[in-house]
Amino acid sequence: MLDSTPLHSGTAGLLTGLSLIVAIGAQNAYVLRQGLARDHVGLVVAICTLSDVVLISAGVSGIGTIVERAPWVLDVVRWLGVAFLTWYGVSSLLRARRAEALRASGNGTSSRRGVAGRALALTWLNPHVYLDTVLLLGTIANHEGSTGRWWFALGACVASTVWFCALGFGARRAAPLLARPRAWQVLDVLIGLTMLGIAVSLAAG
Repeated sequence: MLDSTPLHSGTAGLLTGLSLIVAIGAQNAYVLRQGLARDHVGLVVAICTLSDVVLISAGVSGIGTIVERAPWVLDVVRWLGVAFLTWYGVSSLLRARRAEALRASGNGTSSRRGVAGRALALTWLNPHVYLDTVLLLGTIANHEGSTGRWWFALGACVASTVWFCALGFGARRAAPLLARPRAWQVLDVLIGLTMLGIAVSLAAG
């Protein structure tokens, strides 16, 4: 198979990456909330972006074949993800009951360790990330040829970087709209229901 041009492969990776990442999900919901709260945004964006870079690189390197041949790995990740998403969803719904504790412009009100832990869990305990980022992107990238696949991977990595930075840091512009505790209550309810919905879909297989 002939290699595609770097521009063609990179653009294909960028568009494919955006098509997979721009969707309502547990990880994006968390990045959005942290961005609106201005709570360790840089840390969350960095974790999500670097995680995607690692996963995309693994897929293009062929690690996806191992995941594909060991379905029990995805089963373990799936049930861990169900447990974590259920806990996080319930926590969001409970947090929505305490209007006085919600702020639209905090300054790192949560611990860095706690924020990092949640960001890592929402990224790595989601079996869909292995199916989409590792298997799907890896498979598509291989059609670009031995050199083109790495340009494809670069494009996909750029897509993740742009998306998470825009979602996390861009959310600050919407913070004035959420200055009222009631708005935060609605947001936390929506996030909680989203997390629980994803947990149910994962449990259903």
